[in-house]
Amino acid sequence: MFSWKWCALYAALPVAIAWLLGRAAIADPKQRGNWRDAIVLLTVGLAVDLRWFERAWPNGLTSLGKLLLVDAALYGFVVIRQLKGTGFDFHFRCCDWKTGLRELAYFSPLVLAGGLALGFLHPHGNPLRLSMIPTWIYIFIFVAGPEELFFRAWVQNLLERRLGRGTALVITAVLFGLSHFNKRSAHFNWRYVVLQASRGFSTVGPGASNGEYQPRP
Repeated sequence: MFSWKWCALYAALPVAIAWLLGRAAIADPKQRGNWRDAIVLLTVGLAVDLRWFERAWPNGLTSLGKLLLVDAALYGFVVIRQLKGTGFDFHFRCCDWKTGLRELAYFSPLVLAGGLALGFLHPHGNPLRLSMIPTWIYIFIFVAGPEELFFRAWVQNLLERRLGRGTALVITAVLFGLSHFNKRSAHFNWRYVVLQASRGFSTVGPGASNGEYQPRP
């Protein structure tokens, strides 16, 4: 069912994001963060987390709405704002797999032990299934990728320029945990919040040793 209301919203929102970040680029050439950046991040983050626009999409396609918002913000921050140090490209390298597997090895024992202790995770004897592969791909594209972009490349990146690496990591981890308060539950899911906040501390992102974010070549 076509709706002019939703059509107008999805037509205007990317333009508004690009305009705000274009003004931010002029007002904040040193990229230390501007109130316009905060407005864009707050709008996109709340729209996704609180599912403001899901009613515009039929069942099974609601993730496309989130992907559109992420793409609009990605264009705004990378092309219009030209925010340095986002660490985003489409090149898969051996060092990416090495870093990912290393973080997985470090973090898995902690999150499994914490999840079991909190009662959030429960052991099951179900065998692995091939249907898990497309589920993993779906999560990577529509959940993990957008989350890393939002919280690491944009929120933590901008906060670090003003507050320093440690403080930015703490704030981002807490925000990341709180963004899961309404997942898998009709009430405040504090167990999920704790686990996801701890995940936020698992890595400090693509930064250099001097505390500044460095773009990948």
